Amino acid sequence: MDDSLKFLVRGSGGNAYEVGFKRYGNNLTGTCTCRAGEMGMYCKHRFALMEGEVTNLLSENTDDVYRLNDMITGTDVEAAIEAVRIAEKAADAAKKELSSRKKALARAMRD
Repeated sequence: MDDSLKFLVRGSGGNAYEVGFKRYGNNLTGTCTCRAGEMGMYCKHRFALMEGEVTNLLSENTDDVYRLNDMITGTDVEAAIEAVRIAEKAADAAKKELSSRKKALARAMRD
């Protein structure tokens, strides 16, 4: 399956950015015209669309966001997204554990 989608999104500063996705076989590429996207770095505009977030969508192709989810299925990006989700859960658990340990330390210092 070779497929492509394009979106226009509003950035946090009000600028409009073009976001594009292309699938070639089991590979998915995503581009964005924001500075981070152009440098090949983490870009919240691409990742928001991949998570189904349409709040900042300026183009009128909301249905394509659902198509994007289908495009991700079975790609290298799908596995990478799952790895990020697992890492986010582990980070949240670590933050909670750290908070608990700090509270225990504070209690121990009151004795």
